[in-house]
Amino acid sequence: MVDDSALHAQLDALCAAGWSLWERFERNERDRDFHAFVPADYDAVRTAMLAHRAPGARFLEWGSATGVITIMADLMGFDAYGIELDAGLVVTARELASRFHSRAQFVTGSFLPTGYKRPGGNESDTIGNGPSGYLQLGRALDDFDVVFGYPWNHDAPLMHDLMRQYGRPDALLLLNDTELGVRAFRGGRELIVRR
Repeated sequence: MVDDSALHAQLDALCAAGWSLWERFERNERDRDFHAFVPADYDAVRTAMLAHRAPGARFLEWGSATGVITIMADLMGFDAYGIELDAGLVVTARELASRFHSRAQFVTGSFLPTGYKRPGGNESDTIGNGPSGYLQLGRALDDFDVVFGYPWNHDAPLMHDLMRQYGRPDALLLLNDTELGVRAFRGGRELIVRR
């Protein structure tokens, strides 16, 4: 059995730093204006990611915010990337990655591929518009083995549609549902994880 105690200590420290950043963000930014950033349930995401851990697999976080989940993936051995529309949050994520000696990479942009048409043409209140982050990454969505997103309830269908149109059929999609927790999908079908 592998002793992951050092990894878990790092992840604990990272999650604590993430909550501290959230509290500062809440105080300094959110009190002034609406912002779509809400932190994921770090403990639930951590558990799900450990269950699907595949060192060397390529990981992408859509809307990576302060970078906690992407850095977590890097510390677990994934080749980790994050796309975030808010340039200020990308700076924060890069600083956090440096603090944790993480190789996670972050770019400013939209996680929507260039030319993507939203289902029904609907706009989202929480997914902004901007140049595609894939251009800066130099990678397409189908280059990733695991994709993580934290959709607001009405954005989950869009994320599934993105994977259907642009992702690989064998890629894993992890969605942090606020009511149902972290759910895993492959090829559009939910995986049932036995506990």
